Amino acid sequence: MAGLNVAGFAVEASVALAIGSVALFADSVDFLEDTAVNLLIALALGWGARHRAIAGKVMAGVLLVPAAAAIWQAVSKWGDPAPPDVRWLVATALGAVLVNGLCAWLLARVRHVGGSLSRAAYLSARNDVLVNLLIVAMAAVTALTGSGWPDLLLGLVIVVIGLHAAVEVWEVADEEHLAAKALAGDEVG
Repeated sequence: MAGLNVAGFAVEASVALAIGSVALFADSVDFLEDTAVNLLIALALGWGARHRAIAGKVMAGVLLVPAAAAIWQAVSKWGDPAPPDVRWLVATALGAVLVNGLCAWLLARVRHVGGSLSRAAYLSARNDVLVNLLIVAMAAVTALTGSGWPDLLLGLVIVVIGLHAAVEVWEVADEEHLAAKALAGDEVG
């Protein structure tokens, strides 16, 4: 999955920069974040519950990276949001739906097994499918209006989705941390 995500990043980032899409750029950064999540999971699965909980909290922070990228792009384009090329936008987003859908499908059956780390990977892939479908819908609105505002606003929606996923992963990591403390006989509270 890490390889699929690196390839997705390269394609989406290139297209996003070429057509000037805030939403597609934020999604491309998310592909890079997914690569990091998958690599960290591969490393951390053999760790104890306490260390996995710490890694889960780190992953909650990593989930904020796409949100920060979207904010940066939105602020830089706020004064003049030119519409991106809709054809490239749709083609790229539909390709990303396929990649992210495959990853989400593979992760769905293990999302409750590896604690916060597998939850982070699954939520990230699931959210990516939703964002890609929103990009396709936004492209239709952009085509109808000829405005760059739908792209800019969707970039901000990506921020909200990223924040929600980060909160969910943080909560699961907190639960794991408390469980690890209880197993170790430490005072929980």
